[in-house]
Order: sequence, then C-alpha cells, then structure tokens
Amino acid sequence: MYEILKREEIAENIILNEIKAADIAAKAKPGQFVLVKANEQGERIPLTISMSDKSKGTITIIYMVVGKSTKIFSSLDKGDFFEDVIGPLGMPTHIEKLDRVICVGGGTGIAVLYPIAKGFVEKGSNVDVILGARNKNLLILKDEMDNISKNLMICTDDGSDGRKGFVTDALKDELEKEKADLVVAIGPVMMMKAVSELTKKYNVKTLVSLNPIMIDGTGMCGCCRVSIGGKTKFACVDGPEFDGHEVDFNELQMRLRAYLDREKKSLEDYNCKISGNR
Repeated sequence: MYEILKREEIAENIILNEIKAADIAAKAKPGQFVLVKANEQGERIPLTISMSDKSKGTITIIYMVVGKSTKIFSSLDKGDFFEDVIGPLGMPTHIEKLDRVICVGGGTGIAVLYPIAKGFVEKGSNVDVILGARNKNLLILKDEMDNISKNLMICTDDGSDGRKGFVTDALKDELEKEKADLVVAIGPVMMMKAVSELTKKYNVKTLVSLNPIMIDGTGMCGCCRVSIGGKTKFACVDGPEFDGHEVDFNELQMRLRAYLDREKKSLEDYNCKISGNR
C-alpha cells in the first residue's frame, strides 16, 4: 500500500499526487514511469514520475481525469492509499551537457518533461522551454519551468496566456534564430508528430516520449508495441523515449484511439453505476 501525502488539483481536471514510495524514489531517474493501481478491481495505469525526493522518500505523479481509472484515482484524498505502485520502469533519459536544448511540452506531457528539462539544466545545458495548452486553465508547472529554463515561451490555442497559436509556431521561430542540439517533445501524439516533422527539416535530433496501451510494464504482454524505424519496439522496456523522426505516429494514434474509446465507455458505465447508487 502506498500512502498519498498530497492531493492537489493543479489545473482543470488535472490532479497531482505526492506518494510515499521510498524504494522507488531512491532509484527513479528522469523519463522513467510507474504503474499505478487504485484497488484490487482497478487496472494498472502507466504514469511518468514527474518529481522524486530521495530524502523524503516520495514520488509525484500528475494525471488528467479522462476515464474510469483516473476518475477513481481522483477520488482518493490525502491519507488514502494506492493498492500498487510499481517502478521505476522504462529506460531513463540520456542526459548530458549540450549547448542548447529546446524542451516542448503540451498538456499533461509537461509533467513528464519537467524532470528531463531540470536534468539537462543540472548538467549545465542551456534549456529553452515551450509550453502549450488549449487555454490557461489547462497549463501546468509554468512557474516550475520558468525557474529552471533560460527562456520560457507559452502558447495557448485561444491566446488566454502567452502567444496565441501552437508550440510548433514558437519552435519554428526558435530554430530559425539559433541552432539547437536537441529537441525534447512530450505531449499529445499529434503535437509530437508535428514537432518531429518540423525538426526533421532542420536536421535537429528529437526525442519523444510515447504512452501506448500498457499492462505489465515488462514487455511480456506486447500491448505497448510501437513501430520505430520500421521495427517493432516495446515502450515499457525499450522506451518510453524514442527518436521522433522514426516513430510511426499514425499507427500509434490508431491504437490509442481504440483504448480511449473503451475508456470513455467504461467511464460512462461507471458514472451511471454511481448515480444509480445515490
């Protein structure tokens, strides 16, 4: 059992949980994730470790409420427990000192991006950060990113914060001004696809973090398979980070759509059951 030490809704339908997990916190590195299960009847959900504190023995996860499982997660409060938290899993981000790194985050992908950006800063890299969201109410970790980055740029679809438009607009301007050694893009699939297509034109190495359907986190089930450079890889053990220029984003999008449709139906059934019990 893993105790929730903090629960905070940091944006609309986006929840932060700080969890007591000393063994995981001792080994966690940027880019790695955990599998989280609320109770015996729940399913395992992969969530990237957004922050970890070895001295406190805690890890922090951030998620958006989009289906039955995350709905159950969001109902848990400080002092409650997760049944299982398994990790750290996946390959950590290769972090080294580079002249310039541009980190691009969208939606809850910003939570995944934060420890990676921080890691590059701690290695002595110059890190520029571009954050995107549909509106300012969905933007997370803005202050935290501002504290670690050399230059922070905000993009919102409706212009309610920062620049009106997409993260690719700001990224294109930055690549025109000065060459980057690396772009790290984490967010919705279509955002990562668009960023990768743009950076390919500028011949800039690009890392993306994939979050396909996942069950066991060890590569045994095969559900998290993705096509990278025409070869099958497993996101849980070979990733979750891959070369964005080699990812088959169209295949990934189709697989995720099937999962989200199932989650939507499951959430509808769950809400009906809860309403019927009142």
